[in-house]
Order: sequence, then structure tokens, then C-alpha cells
Amino acid sequence: MKKYLSGILVAATLFSPISVAEPTEVHFWHAFTGRLGELVAAQVNDFNASQSDYKVVQTHKGNYSETLNSGIAAFRANEQPHILMVFEVGTATMMAARGAVRPMHEVMELSGAEFDQDAYIGAVKGYYTSTEGDMLSLPFNASTPVLWVNRDAMAAAGVDPDTDLSTWQSVGTALTALKAGGEECPLVTAWQSWIHLENFSAYHDVPFATKDNGFAGLDTELTLNGPAQVAHLSAMGQWAKDGKFIYTGRRNEGGANFRAGECALFTESSAGYAGIKKEAEFDFEVRPLPYWKGVGNSPQNTIIGGASLWVMEGHSDAEYKGAGEFLSYLSSTDVQAQWHQDTGYLPITVAAGDATRASGFYAENLGTEVAVIQMTANKPTANSNGLRLGSYDQIRGLIDEELEAIWSGDKSAQEAMDSAKERGDALLRRFESANR
Repeated sequence: MKKYLSGILVAATLFSPISVAEPTEVHFWHAFTGRLGELVAAQVNDFNASQSDYKVVQTHKGNYSETLNSGIAAFRANEQPHILMVFEVGTATMMAARGAVRPMHEVMELSGAEFDQDAYIGAVKGYYTSTEGDMLSLPFNASTPVLWVNRDAMAAAGVDPDTDLSTWQSVGTALTALKAGGEECPLVTAWQSWIHLENFSAYHDVPFATKDNGFAGLDTELTLNGPAQVAHLSAMGQWAKDGKFIYTGRRNEGGANFRAGECALFTESSAGYAGIKKEAEFDFEVRPLPYWKGVGNSPQNTIIGGASLWVMEGHSDAEYKGAGEFLSYLSSTDVQAQWHQDTGYLPITVAAGDATRASGFYAENLGTEVAVIQMTANKPTANSNGLRLGSYDQIRGLIDEELEAIWSGDKSAQEAMDSAKERGDALLRRFESANR
């Protein structure tokens, strides 16, 4: 009997399920909600389903500023995630955070995952690359501003929807016609500082700050109060006074107005595509961001917005391998091409752009290639390579205050930008002093 029971136990042991090690968790904090949040969640789920060694756990931590602040606070408490989404103007802050981040090129080397820096689009890669040419973070969701057009609203106001809108001169003429035709919101904007100062400066190849906009050193000063910037903001201030430009907020509050069909023209990120395509019940199209003909070296190239993914210090080698595998997955051609097509964000690799073109997506969705062309038509200059300024989230906040003073008529454009320079330079000096 004992021999019989012993045989049963041996057999049960042989055929019992083999214990499987739990997958290594990789925590990813991001700033996406709505449609973008759904798409990120789908990417994470697909990666987790594609292998069994790692499990990425994604968590929304608020808007861009809140996500960055959450990451900083978590690091101080030794509770940091493995991967943190940081918007582009937080790059200098992350670079200065000694001991808090592990450069992407080191993570990828450790993980052994597929990684080729030359595969990434130059205008995108340069923003997140060290002076030695090493990538510091993954340029995950890179966007650039474009002009969105509500063709139905144009036609309703008696303005030809196909009218030239390539220059601000022609936009000004269209705004006058739209207002005369009864349009209550001829122009609205999102992200006013990013589009109408930071990108304006790059697109016209005029400096936003000294020291190559901060890339060449911390001892930089703002030059956003130059003649080109002041002239543009003066024109917009007059449009605001005349009811041709409607100010709705510092971030993307105007997006709701445009998606609801309430505005004719909208300067916004190329990544507005996901929400506009989903919600708009009118005929819309994408045009290049306008430029002032004869000002600077326009049109040069616009610069990126959005965010990159930084890997935080303080984790195990196994976790870094998982982080590297996930970053490699996000950079893969199929994933990047689909992300680009679903969202309007730029394809971060040349191969993803080529795959999108080959699929016929651009031909079937006219205007979706505008952002790519706008970013890659010209080689970036020192003025159009982007910004790398310390404390820029706070500086952008005070710039917003000064812009609002222009729109309300409380200050001239020159007075507002002179004040923005003085206040912003004070923050730059404080950042420089803290990071010597």
C-alpha cells in the first residue's frame, strides 16, 4: 500500500505545474489621458503580451508639470519609477539631476536590446542628445505646431477654404474676412509660448536665447524680446483687440473650441490629430505653421514639443534590462508607424516615416505629412535646434503672464517681452548658480 501511495505521489509531482517565476515589473509614469492615454495603455498591453519576462505597469501622474514633479518627489523618497515621461522643456532639469537618471544609451547597452542612434530623425534626436553625441532619453512623443483649418467655418463666413494661409500676412487677410463674414472665433491657439515664441523664433531662424538657446552652456540669457518676436506679438495683440484672435488659456483649452467647430483657424500641435479626428464633425485639414515673409531666414524649421522617456537610477540590472526591452519595443518600426498615424506625433525613426509613406497613409490622409516635412525640410541651425534652458517650466509660466498682458491690452509687446526677459534671466542665473 505504501509503495502504491509513493508511486502516486511521484506521478503527481512529475505532472504538477512547474512553478514559473513572476515577471520583472517595470513602472512607467506618464502624462496622457483621453485618446492618447488609451493608445499608451494599448502599447503597454501589447508589449506585456509579447513576452513573459517583464511586466510594464503604466500610471498616469497628471499633466506634464505634475508628472515631472511627481518623479522628482518620488526619487527623493527612493520610490521612483523606472521610466518617467518628461516634457521637452524639462530636459535641462533632468540633465542637471546628477545621480537621478541613467542615460538611455547606457540602459540600452546593458539590456542588449536593439538600439541604433542613427535610426532616429536628426531634428528629434538632437534635442535629447549630449554634447558627446549620446542619447540621454527616448524621444517618445515628439510633435511640432501646425495650422488646423475648419473648412466648413471658412466657407460659412464666405472665405475660400483653399485660400493661401502659408504666411502670417495672408492669415491676417483671412482673419479680417472671417470677422467680416460673421465668424466669432477666427483664430484660437494652444500652447501660446511654445508656438508663438519658441517655435516662432526657430521658424524664423532668430535666437530665443544666447549660447545656442542654451545648448552651449548654462550662462545663457533670453533674447525673446527681439524685433521679430515683438512684431509678431504686436500683430497678435491687435488681432486680439479686434476680436480676430480669441484667447482661451495657456495650455490646450482652445482645442475644445476647435473640435466643437466653434473656431475657423487653430494653431496647435500636430498631435492634435488624434482628438480632432475623433471628435470633429466638420471638414478639417492640416496646413504648415504660417511664417512672416521677409522676416529672418523663414521658413527654417519648427522645433519639437511633447516629451521623452527618461530612465531613473536606483534599480536592479534585471529591471534595467526590462526597461531597455520596452524602450526598444516603442522604437520599433511597426509600433512607431502606428503611433504616428494614430496620434499625429512625429515618427521618431526614419524607418517609421518611410513605412507610413509606403503604406499609402499620407496619400489617403492629406496633410498628415505636413509636420514631418516642416521638421525635416532644412537642416537645423543653432537657432532652430530647440531649447535647453534651466527652470524653463517656471520661465514659460511667467512668459504666459506677459503674453496675457499683451492680449488684454495692459502692456505693449515690447514692454511684456522686456519684462519676460528680465524675470526669466533671473531664474536662469539661479539655475546656473545651483548647477555649477
